[in-house]
Formats: sequence, structure tokens, C-alpha cells
Amino acid sequence: MKKIRKAVIPVAGLGTRFLPATKSMPKEMLPVVDRPVVQYAVDEAFEAGIEHIVFVTGRNKAVIEDYFDLHPELIGTLEQTGKKTQLEALESMLPVAGATSFIRQQSPQGLGHAVWCAREVIGNEPFALLLPDMVSFGGRGCLAEITDLYAQTGGNVIAVERCEPSETNKYGIVGRGADIGGGFEVTAMVEKPAPANAPSNFYINGRYILQPEIFQLLGNQQRGAGGEIQLTDAMVRLSKDQPFFAQPFKGRMFDCGSKEGFIQANIAFALARDDMKGPVFEMLQEFVQSHERQEEAA
Repeated sequence: MKKIRKAVIPVAGLGTRFLPATKSMPKEMLPVVDRPVVQYAVDEAFEAGIEHIVFVTGRNKAVIEDYFDLHPELIGTLEQTGKKTQLEALESMLPVAGATSFIRQQSPQGLGHAVWCAREVIGNEPFALLLPDMVSFGGRGCLAEITDLYAQTGGNVIAVERCEPSETNKYGIVGRGADIGGGFEVTAMVEKPAPANAPSNFYINGRYILQPEIFQLLGNQQRGAGGEIQLTDAMVRLSKDQPFFAQPFKGRMFDCGSKEGFIQANIAFALARDDMKGPVFEMLQEFVQSHERQEEAA
């Protein structure tokens, strides 16, 4: 069983749900408290033992590459002004030289196509895939959990969470088979099934460990929903020859690709910080009480 050394983080999306903010700023650089969304995915990857991250980028995403580079002027200013805490924080987030690659996806053709673009850097070895819009919140990163299951099972591993049974038509849903380790065998993968047809209420939450054979399938994958090359379609084909396993995430994943999830993530991360939780909690109480008074007055 090969170690998971490399991870793919696709960052080529246009972020249309956050216009007009994303007209000049990549959605992956929107801040959750004081770190951009993409930083959380990178931190999670390195926590899980990833050695090399492949970013699949697009036009107007050069700021992401710059963000993960040295900033001599900024470092010099922090040193001169004695801001040691901020300087140490910046240094701790900087990947070591050679630990990142940036691949261009020339046109938006779907998640499956973005993953396929990383094939030459990944090579013939299993790899992790992290969707940066999905921000992991909890004591331990989601990728670390599925890496543990992979060490027991091999094959392909995906992270899942439960949704309301009535909302299965919003997600990619998996069927639950026999338990193994802390997870279970996947018996089916269905994209956005109607509640009556859903094999379970476990949805794929944006963390994967995939075998390299997925690249060949993506290379000849027919276009699916939205006229795009869908990763799930290729995973269904791969599951005919290789096992898939699922690990229920013990924490919570926030969908920062939606406005609601982005706000929830900011609140959750702020409340988890000792330097912020008091004032933020008081502010939320005031907002709720003010809203209740307005509702009563109406």
C-alpha cells in the first residue's frame, strides 16, 4: 500500500455565487476570520502528512500562488516594527520550497477535468483531493481521518457526513455496506438522488483519497450534469473494478462556497478562539434579541 504523499486542491472556479466580491478576488482568498479559505485546506493537508500540494488554477488566480510565496517587504516591515507574533504566524503557514505546484486549467470543464489536469504531477500513485470551499472544523482534520481508514483498507476512501433524509437531492449520496474500521464499504454512489431513491443519507463532503486509475477514466469520461466532466461519474466507473470506502467525519464541514456556509464558518471559528469568543458571543446575543424584539413589534 502506497503512502498518500500528494494532494490536489482545485482553485480554478469562478466563484459566481460571491459576486461582486469575486470579480477581483478569488473566492478561495475570502477570509474565514483572518485566514483565507484555501489556507484551511492546505493546513489540513499537511496535518494529514501530505508532502506536496498541486493547485489547479485558472485565470486571475495568480494571487493564490503569490500568497504561498515569500513576501520579503512584509517580513522586513514586521521585523522592523517588532511584530513577532504576526511574523511567526506567516512563517508557520509558508510551505517549504518545492512543496507546491501550480497547474493551469485553461477552461472550466468541471471538477473531473480539473483533477485530470493534475495527472502528470501526481503520476502513478494514490493521492488526496480536497475541495477548498469545504472547510473542516473540529479537533482533527477530515483528511487525517480518511487517511487513517485508508491505512486499514487501501482502495479509494471518501469522507461523508449525514444530511436530512429530505435533502439528499442536494448532494452526492453513497450507499452504506459492511462496517470496516471506523467507516464502511460503499455500495453505491448517486448524484443528487430524490429522497425516495437515495441509498442512504450519507453525502460526500469534499475529501477523497483516489487511486491513479481515475485519471485514465477522466481522460475519456463523457460529459455529465451541466455539460461538464463530473468526478462522481468517473468514480462510479472506477468502483466497478476497485473498492470504495467511506469515513463519517467526526467534526463538521462548512460549505464556504455558499453565503450561508461562509457566515457559519466565520462564526464557528471565531467562537472557537479564546481571543474572540467572548465579544462575538455577546454580539450574537444582541443581534438575536434585537431581531426577536423587531418580530414582536411587527
